[in-house]
Amino acid sequence: MILASIPSPHSGTIDLGPITIHMYGLMLLLAIAACIWLTGIRWVRRGGDWDLVLMVAVWGVAFGIVGARAYHDITSWNQVSSPKWKGIFAVWEGGLGVWGGILLGCIAGAVVVRRSGARVRDFMDAVAPGLLLAQGIGRWGNWFNQELYGKPTDLPWGLKIDSDHQTGIPVSDQSSPTGTYQPTFLYEFLYDTVMVGVMLLLDRRFRFRPPALFSLYVAIYTFGRFFEELLRIDPAHHFLGLRLNAWVSIVLFVASSAFFVWWQFLRGGEPEPGRPRRRMPEGPAMAIPKGRVRP
Repeated sequence: MILASIPSPHSGTIDLGPITIHMYGLMLLLAIAACIWLTGIRWVRRGGDWDLVLMVAVWGVAFGIVGARAYHDITSWNQVSSPKWKGIFAVWEGGLGVWGGILLGCIAGAVVVRRSGARVRDFMDAVAPGLLLAQGIGRWGNWFNQELYGKPTDLPWGLKIDSDHQTGIPVSDQSSPTGTYQPTFLYEFLYDTVMVGVMLLLDRRFRFRPPALFSLYVAIYTFGRFFEELLRIDPAHHFLGLRLNAWVSIVLFVASSAFFVWWQFLRGGEPEPGRPRRRMPEGPAMAIPKGRVRP
């Protein structure tokens, strides 16, 4: 059977009696759970413990959502629903900027890791594939909300979009021979999940100097995101003919790629990841047997 098109849900919510489940939020929860799972496995294999992963998740997710929403509100103020004082908090309606989320979430996570006594750059490499996996899974929330789709297309995997979800789209982009559009959410999901596998394979075969793998993650994501931005037709600020997020992708790709090459190949220093250090409990100093060297 040949795929004619990809249908879109007519509603982004599911009502279970008095409870309304927002599928966008549910996808975010699944994305977070997947990131915690993969990061936890990688961190424990490196000698760490689950407690730190869960603590980083709590603070990183909280600050990440704040940063993601703030980025969206600042860069897309005209898309914030009215009344504005309430709309700036309407996360369930969509509108989370990945740049702000990753930035603030990583800063919060780094503070937690540093206070635990572990080395931040080691944890950055442990969490990198998990972040990319979470970003891919989270894109399914856009499918439920019928948002962030691409240009009209007659490809057999085109995405059906209801007319009431085409507000704000230029009239020239609302006409499609089949009424279908590029499923950019699906492209990013497939790209991100495949690249997660590539990163895990590379991490097994090569010795990365932390946080080289994290910088590689940034380069991989921004490379794919740039081409996705060329397809998207949702309202966005433009500069010199490109969408704002396309320019952000270019800057971050160049910076992360340059850092990766310098850090991994040109800079001397420690080639192996350090083992996570655990903070010693406060109390009397431990006696060190003679003949042993303090680590």
